[in-house]
Amino acid sequence: MKRAALAILLVTSSALALGGCGSDSPATDSGKLQVSASFYPLAWASELIGGTHVQVTSLTSPGAEPHDLELTPKQVSGLGRADLVVYASGYQPAVDEAVSDVAPKSGLDVAPTADLTIPADGEEAQSADPATAAMDPHFWLDPVRFAAVATAIGERMASVDPTNAAEYRSNSADLVGQLTTLDEAYRAGLAGCRQDQLVTSHSAFAYLAQRYDLQQVGISGVNPDIEPDAATLRRITELVKEQGVTTIYTETLASPALAETVAFETGAATAVLDPVEGLTDASAGTDYLDVMRSNLATLRKGQQCQ
Repeated sequence: MKRAALAILLVTSSALALGGCGSDSPATDSGKLQVSASFYPLAWASELIGGTHVQVTSLTSPGAEPHDLELTPKQVSGLGRADLVVYASGYQPAVDEAVSDVAPKSGLDVAPTADLTIPADGEEAQSADPATAAMDPHFWLDPVRFAAVATAIGERMASVDPTNAAEYRSNSADLVGQLTTLDEAYRAGLAGCRQDQLVTSHSAFAYLAQRYDLQQVGISGVNPDIEPDAATLRRITELVKEQGVTTIYTETLASPALAETVAFETGAATAVLDPVEGLTDASAGTDYLDVMRSNLATLRKGQQCQ
């Protein structure tokens, strides 16, 4: 956060001098809409929706843990010049701060559209106020929520660049169709699972679990860097034994050590369940849809689905 704040101070004056930044027309000579997206799923969706009319820059580098993002002065300067900044408030504080300071008009906060209803402690909200409660940000693992966000991105691009509005809306509708097909595959594939306890290395799968009638048990919290205490590890280990859980899920961007410890203590197997926060060479696919389909196959086996 300190480095992000320093970056903002360094570039605010130059960003203000640009005058037309964040205006209703593309800012570069290329004629392409300049889009900054805060992390992989939003960059992927923005590229598909924008097609040849946009140039998308992801603020989170491939293989980096998005929870830990801190922005460089160059990145903050780029936000000030972008026509559109797609982000989810509450997920990456450095991005929230930078958008507020240098790109308040061009920012598109998708968190309200994603309908974040699960607090970061993992309990489903009954009366929690999203304006004051820390909410779980991992909406993209629920294809239905992600489809709503895709529509919002298409509409905002259409507003910023009316000349190509029809294409943005068409591309957005195509993406919604693919996400709807993915949702249908998950509904069918996860029906009738023998095991509904979903034990994951960190609490990224609450919306997926909620959508498909599973019960997430995260070993670490919403941020994988915050490790559980000994009492929590004992509780999870006991639950795994009592419920007959046979698979503990690790992931690609976080250490598998805690999940492997629980698996060792209980005799369970491990399998990789990717939260699709970013792609690496170890990812089971080349884009979001590929990885999510791989996740479904992993879940069907691990949860013992018919």
